[in-house]
Amino acid sequence: MALLVSGFYLLLMSLVIGLKVENWIIVAGFNACIWLSEASRKFILGFSIFILFAIIYDFMKVYPNYKVNPVDIAGIYNSEKSLFGLTNQGVLLTPNEFFAIHHNAIVDFMCGLFYLSWIPLPIAFAFWLYFNNKKQFLHFSLTFLFVNLIGFCIYYIHPAAPPWYVAQYGLDFHQGVGGNTAGLGRFDALVHLKIFGSLYSRNSNVFAAMPSLHCAYPTIVLFYSFKSKVKSMKWLFGLIMVGIWFTAIYSGHHYVLDAIMGIACTATGIVIFQYGLLKASFFNSFLAKYEQAIS
Repeated sequence: MALLVSGFYLLLMSLVIGLKVENWIIVAGFNACIWLSEASRKFILGFSIFILFAIIYDFMKVYPNYKVNPVDIAGIYNSEKSLFGLTNQGVLLTPNEFFAIHHNAIVDFMCGLFYLSWIPLPIAFAFWLYFNNKKQFLHFSLTFLFVNLIGFCIYYIHPAAPPWYVAQYGLDFHQGVGGNTAGLGRFDALVHLKIFGSLYSRNSNVFAAMPSLHCAYPTIVLFYSFKSKVKSMKWLFGLIMVGIWFTAIYSGHHYVLDAIMGIACTATGIVIFQYGLLKASFFNSFLAKYEQAIS
């Protein structure tokens, strides 16, 4: 079954997107875990939720959201300036524009470190939960997937340009624009490495700024750290969460409105999962079987 699924995945990727090194790495890692031992088989079964997330994210390249609905460029920019604008020498600016003028190397460095943790943080937390609390691992992982699916749907319903796009291209729509490091390029310059340059060159879609899933991920982690009683780490998770929220705006990758929507998206996903899905008997039966399979 694992080889059949792997073959189908590789065939589908080659037909619709084109195979890349990371696709072979996913398949090799998946099959190695399936065949290596019973413990590794259970491990990869649990983390298949995150593999599914990665595959769905990759498939967003097949049909970009700007082909579904018009991209919001001027509307969100003007709303941001109206609601959260800051005055600089008599000129009203968005917070992103203000920070593009007023920044320093120490903040640039710290913000870079915060933003580098946005994926490692939930993955590391998932690892900890897997080995310490299988039930909360499944709750966290499925909530993570669910919040992402909500965010992806909003991307297609309301495509939105990030702040750096307006800074570089103005308020007109330009198709085929690639990813951009924006303010995070200053971190790359400080460490003399193209870390963010490499990451953003792989961006699936530039016009997916709202909601900010960068702001959503640490919020999910903090919530489940309380649910899982990880007392010693809550302060660290909270600090990273606030750091990522600030960096999203400081770096020019998201508006305040994007961050608020990302947090709201997380809250909505958690409420639906905790007070909707977990109340359904069929879903609890599925979770019980899943937990048994990975235990």
